[in-house]
Amino acid sequence: MNLKCLIVDDEPLSLDVLEKYIHDMPELELIGRCLDAFDAMKKLKETDIDLVFLDINMPKLSGLSMVKSMDHLPEIVFTTAYPEYAVEGFELEVLDYLVKPISFERFVKTINKTQKKLGNHTSKSMAAPAFIMVKSDKKFYKVPLSDIKYIQSMGDFVKIYTDKKVYISSDTLKNVVKQLPDKIFIRIHKSYIISLNAFRYMEGNQIKIGDEFLPVGLTYKDELLKVLEIRNDS
Repeated sequence: MNLKCLIVDDEPLSLDVLEKYIHDMPELELIGRCLDAFDAMKKLKETDIDLVFLDINMPKLSGLSMVKSMDHLPEIVFTTAYPEYAVEGFELEVLDYLVKPISFERFVKTINKTQKKLGNHTSKSMAAPAFIMVKSDKKFYKVPLSDIKYIQSMGDFVKIYTDKKVYISSDTLKNVVKQLPDKIFIRIHKSYIISLNAFRYMEGNQIKIGDEFLPVGLTYKDELLKVLEIRNDS
């Protein structure tokens, strides 16, 4: 089930950027693009929409005013070049707030957040993201989830291990976890997250991933054993 999206912005260039991002993610479907809030309100009444990327600063009616004027709304992500509106935006309980220029990495994080939230309320689960965006060596890499074996925390950095490459990124394990589907990835230690697809076997307080052994923290062991038993029964 694709996530149906609407883009609302009075700047054609901003519309083009978000449209490209949406087309780059197979789990998203662009329903329409609107140049003002009135056109968007009409579209919302006519069509089922899951997620609206809504510019705050627009002529005639601002994004903030549009949200305040409607009783029933889908998930809203505010987009704007003015960070000072963030507080007022979050007071309206919107899903997220993107500051222009919007990077694809930040866009992907918003989509992952949306999927986790809506997954609890939809009858059909939406497709899990097939990749994460990783900033390493001053470049952005599109890393398929299927390639990831495990992730190691090193303070303010993480190492993402794949068969082909090790990515070192200036990020925290906590932030990386938010991008990962919990049915595939599980934390086994305060410093390690593993892919269950790369799991070979567990012996004592160690897990074999590929040719390496990783430690299992006592805090995480019981939950890990439960997950492994469920996978074994399925």
